[in-house]
Amino acid sequence: MTTLHGFRIHARSAPTVGDALLARFKGYPVANISDAMSRTVGTTQLRPFHRRAGPLVGRALTVRTRPGDNLMVHKAIDISGPGDVIVVEAGGVGPNAIIGEIMLALAMARGAAGFVIDGLIRDSDTIGQEPLPVYARGVSHRGPYKDGPGELHVPVCIDGMVVRPGDLIVGDGDGLLVVPAEEAEAIAARVDDVQRTEAAVLESIAAGRADRAWVERSLRDKGVL
Repeated sequence: MTTLHGFRIHARSAPTVGDALLARFKGYPVANISDAMSRTVGTTQLRPFHRRAGPLVGRALTVRTRPGDNLMVHKAIDISGPGDVIVVEAGGVGPNAIIGEIMLALAMARGAAGFVIDGLIRDSDTIGQEPLPVYARGVSHRGPYKDGPGELHVPVCIDGMVVRPGDLIVGDGDGLLVVPAEEAEAIAARVDDVQRTEAAVLESIAAGRADRAWVERSLRDKGVL
């Protein structure tokens, strides 16, 4: 049987980010990870629709689909498991939703870690009450089609953020970013440095020892003072 153009399920590679590293990133604010990555990565257009869930941390299970169609997203749910974040490139804004209450329930039953949808969702009131993190562009009551085309386990682009299969996805109230799987260990070490520096600054503020001389120096250098 000949495969139709645009329909493809690629082989899934073995995980390169272990559970211990996932747990380590779960303790990091996204802002601090961003600082450790030179503030050059991440998406600003997707927002969290969950209200009860904690941070989003997991390995990317990637899906590319046409706008408004979720056939391959259903397949991604069926093969998902613990630690998987289903990351969907769905063409951005609408008009049709990609997931809703039923698909969320299916993903939760599989133990998936969350959804990142570069597209719309529906049943947002229900999604907001569930414990699974969901990030998306917005909301539409219009349901999805289930015809394809679509692909699994391919690099995707989420609001300009390239996500490869198996990359680390991290999200909190500030937004989302991707950590390349092969760099995750080194980036974690840099985040630890960022957190130590931030803790020292906060301690100096609390003790009344904050050094603010740099503000005057900067303004003087710019000719303001």
